[in-house]
Amino acid sequence: MRYNKIRKMDISNGPGVRVSIFMQGCVFNCKNCFNPETHDFNGGKEFSDKTIEMILNLCNKDYIVGLSILGGEPMHPKNIEGTVELARAFKKKFPKKTVWVWSGFLYDDIMERNKEVFDYIDVLVDGQYDDNLYSPTLKWRGSSNQRVIDVQKSLKEEKIVLYE
Repeated sequence: MRYNKIRKMDISNGPGVRVSIFMQGCVFNCKNCFNPETHDFNGGKEFSDKTIEMILNLCNKDYIVGLSILGGEPMHPKNIEGTVELARAFKKKFPKKTVWVWSGFLYDDIMERNKEVFDYIDVLVDGQYDDNLYSPTLKWRGSSNQRVIDVQKSLKEEKIVLYE
C-alpha cells in the first residue's frame, strides 16, 4: 500500500485542525477529481509502520482534534487493511479524537467487505464525486450525492444517520 501526502495541519477536511493522509490509488477517476495525482496505485510513497508512527506523533498535540483519511481511495481492497491499521492505532492512542474518512464506495458496500473499519471511524463521507452535482456551499463534500455519515450512531441505530 502507498500514500500520496500527509498534511500536518488541515482545516478543510473535517472540523477543527486535523492531520490528513491521502492514500494512493483510486479506480473511480471521477471527472474533475480534486486529487488526480492520487489515482495511480504505483505513485506516492510506501505506507509502513513508520508512516503510522509519524502520523501518531503529528496528532499528539492538543490543538489537533482528529485524523482525516482521504485519497485516492482508502477503502479500495488494496488500501483498506492499511486504513484499518492506521485508524485502529489512532483510536487506541487518541480515543477522544475523531477519525473522518472519504470514500467513493458507499457505506453498505464497505460494511459488506470490511465491517471492522467502522469500529474506528467516527464520520464517513461516502459516494463518488459527481461533477454535475458539485456545489461550493456543501460542507465536507464536493457533490450533493455524497453523504456525511455519523458512523457510530449508524451502527447503534442499524440505519444510516447523517452527521449534524
